[in-house]
Amino acid sequence: MSFVLLGTEGCHLCEVAAGLIVSVAQGGAYDVYQEDIADSVEGVERYGTRIPVLRNERNGAELDWPFGPDEVHRFITEGTEGTSDQ
Repeated sequence: MSFVLLGTEGCHLCEVAAGLIVSVAQGGAYDVYQEDIADSVEGVERYGTRIPVLRNERNGAELDWPFGPDEVHRFITEGTEGTSDQ
């Protein structure tokens, strides 16, 4: 299961969110990568006032900041239920 953390360079909250996500996802079968919204006009327009945002790449669900470990755990585990490749 793949998730993306949307943020940008120099965003303190994005750094906090990244650390939190790594600690929650550790040991799970999750791929989590970061995407800089400043790389596209569309990214800035859509997420500029919302970052950090964790997005499920499979179903498009998004978790907006603020979130804590419980919310992240629930988000990533609910996003992986019933997703076996058939």
